[in-house]
Amino acid sequence: MKTRFLIVIALFGFTLSTTAQEIAENAIGLRLGDANGIGASISYQRAILENNRLEVDFGWSNDRDYNGIKAVGLFQWVKPIQGDFNWYFGAGAGFASYKFDSRGNRNYNDSFVFASGDIGVEYKFDFPLLLSLDLRPELGFGDGAYDNNNLDIDVGVSARYTF
Repeated sequence: MKTRFLIVIALFGFTLSTTAQEIAENAIGLRLGDANGIGASISYQRAILENNRLEVDFGWSNDRDYNGIKAVGLFQWVKPIQGDFNWYFGAGAGFASYKFDSRGNRNYNDSFVFASGDIGVEYKFDFPLLLSLDLRPELGFGDGAYDNNNLDIDVGVSARYTF
């Protein structure tokens, strides 16, 4: 009985050690997405536990018709798929503010906070590059936040340098 128990424990430990992945301690780069008109964001990830990390994204836009900023912070759980290919999910919150000038038609300003989810896949190369694709639903709380029932779905592609 003791032998069987020890074998089961050893097999369980071996299984855990083979499925454990190493996430990058730090990663910084760009996330290209809709971001409710902001577009590209500077993205930073920091591992905080063995399979968890924090992600902070900051984006801004400054052109003739549209000016805005957006910041979001997310807590993520990272799970292995195979090798250096992982999937992740998380939740967080953020803040956005923008001004739209439509040249005489309608000017629009809005500032709001939002809750965000995140689900995606990523691949960590042998050299310091992490590529990812994610889906980020955001629920805004403000006067005119997200004209469609306060919900926006942001799809993003990211490239980050890992260190």
